[in-house]
Amino acid sequence: MLYILSGPDDFSLAQSLEDIKRSTGDREMLATNTTTLEGQQMSLAEFSTACGAVPFLSEKRLVIVKGLLERFEPKGRTGRQKKHRQTNSEQNGYKEVAECISNMPDSTILVLTERQLKSSNPLYKLISRQAVVKSFPLLRGTELKQWIEKRVAEEGGSISPAAVNLLTQLIGSNLWTMASEINKLVLYVGERRIEKEDIQKVVGYTQQVSIFAMVDAVIDFRPQVAENLLEQLLQRGATPPYILVMLSRQIRMIVRAKELRSQGIGEREIQSKLGLASDFQVRRTLEQANRYTPARLKQVYRQLLEADLSIKTGKYEGELALNILIAELCQRRKV
Repeated sequence: MLYILSGPDDFSLAQSLEDIKRSTGDREMLATNTTTLEGQQMSLAEFSTACGAVPFLSEKRLVIVKGLLERFEPKGRTGRQKKHRQTNSEQNGYKEVAECISNMPDSTILVLTERQLKSSNPLYKLISRQAVVKSFPLLRGTELKQWIEKRVAEEGGSISPAAVNLLTQLIGSNLWTMASEINKLVLYVGERRIEKEDIQKVVGYTQQVSIFAMVDAVIDFRPQVAENLLEQLLQRGATPPYILVMLSRQIRMIVRAKELRSQGIGEREIQSKLGLASDFQVRRTLEQANRYTPARLKQVYRQLLEADLSIKTGKYEGELALNILIAELCQRRKV
């Protein structure tokens, strides 16, 4: 059996993988019959051996391969990308991989997990017809709100529409964080419904969480959310220079991510170079980078510099300078 799971929503992808594991029977025996491989690094021999092995005291064997399809995506050929070029043997290796998949025994369950998947991928073209293919895009808007309501119900609770709206504003599409906060909220309220006030008391309203939420709101052109979060940060004692530094930091991350992506560098390497802790953070940064042209990023840098100078020279009080800056940054401009 072959599964292909792909998409930036790694929480839902992980849940789907858990469903596959549960469907195989005894979890203890499955643990001794599970092999996990890195698709970018494994050899064909390792892959063939893993897929062809006979399960030990079990009916099924599970093989999980991360990033195998990405390995056969055409690589760039310009400038600093030369070291990423594929040899002819690497380019043609997908045929041998496809043959291994076709010949693996019925006792093997093979799961390929991918951050992104293109229908033009040569290996995907060969194996997709025999696979169960599932895609997990980031949830937004109505879909995200429905997911929150469903998750709360699964935890044995209920939630008001206003509380749902506030959760989406504060946490966004990071379902790992969302699931954790929902669990805390359900335990906190007991048998009654989760209300907006409960979120304000319980959800991770630390200064660090709030500053990143505010930065995301600015980058996503959500002025009302950004202004509300700015006010909360200032009330909690965050200083204007600190907030300005955090805004500048994220813009720098976006610039670097945009440059690295233009060089054909993959998400895993970008995550390493930027020092980001999670898959979600790198995907979020790359998504934000797609919204800005180089010219617009230069313009944003100038606005940040002007705000900094206006605070240091006393032209504006820090809070006023930040309010003006955020109002300007949240305007969508074609540059």
